Amino acid sequence: MRFPNVADEEAMAGLVLRAFEKGVNYFDTAPGYNQDKSEIIVGRAVLEMKRRGGAFFVSTKSGEEEGGKVRAELERSLRRLNVEAIDFYHCWCVMSMEDWALRKSKGAVAEIRKARDEGLIRHAVISTHLDGEDIGRVLEEGHFEGVTLGYSAINFPYRGAGIEAARRLGLGVAVMNPLGGGLIPKHARLGFIRRPEDPSAAVSALRFVLSTPGVTTALVGCSTPEQIDEAVSAADPFRPLGEADMADVRRGVEAQFDKLCTLCCYCDVCPEGIPIYQMMNAFNHLLLEGDDKNLKGQLKWHWGIEDVSGALAKCTRCGRCQAECTQHIPIVERIEEIVRRYQSP
Repeated sequence: MRFPNVADEEAMAGLVLRAFEKGVNYFDTAPGYNQDKSEIIVGRAVLEMKRRGGAFFVSTKSGEEEGGKVRAELERSLRRLNVEAIDFYHCWCVMSMEDWALRKSKGAVAEIRKARDEGLIRHAVISTHLDGEDIGRVLEEGHFEGVTLGYSAINFPYRGAGIEAARRLGLGVAVMNPLGGGLIPKHARLGFIRRPEDPSAAVSALRFVLSTPGVTTALVGCSTPEQIDEAVSAADPFRPLGEADMADVRRGVEAQFDKLCTLCCYCDVCPEGIPIYQMMNAFNHLLLEGDDKNLKGQLKWHWGIEDVSGALAKCTRCGRCQAECTQHIPIVERIEEIVRRYQSP
């Protein structure tokens, strides 16, 4: 989804091919990425990868709730991607347990399983922003063979339970946003993640993700050949972190995150049901990126919170969430700042 110039399809397909040449063999796309051009570009690269030979896997998705719409989207993806079957097909962007119930009741899940039985997809999987405990509950229902979820060195407490559930059930785990949505390589404030033996914080962050028991692969959004080369260097050759090193990273994040939310979720005690930790995680993007676009985009597209003002109107400023925060974040003050930014024209 990070192709920088979709008007130049040949150059963008060239990025995919460079990754393929470097040994990358899992390519994740979706309808709607890059102004609806991503699948077309990946499909162009697929034709060349077929010609060259060698194993590779294609992943795409459908966020539709109704079975008929899922089928139509799947058939369009097959044509665009130039494949007879999609290796990993996702029930895409499940944001809440209510959303999950709709995917089942309206036929999306049944249609994906049917397409697998017909051979149009090889593996039925789910892509979700649920917390770790809820991911475990969904996976235990037995509909899927794997999960794509967000996980990184800066939010590991939030989805660890989901990865562990997948591991226990013998399912695959593809990690999206392994670099914190691009925050880790962009901000010196997060440079403490870098280990002395690694060339960059990005490489250290990827090594952390890939060393997590249960993780199958990491989806790194690359926009340049140099970014592809850097990402590949984290895994070729792969030098996994030991448990002591993993613990060092976790302690470092908890100790040095300096008033940024780590998604530990201890603040999730609001008597009004306000999604506090989601608000604070989005506030990280405001602090690091400095504008409303990143705050609002994170709340809408990552957390699925459309009516932010409505949700925060319930806040009584009681401070229970703030009292539980292990990072001592001024949560009440930040809620007031979010309200102000949503009320401003």
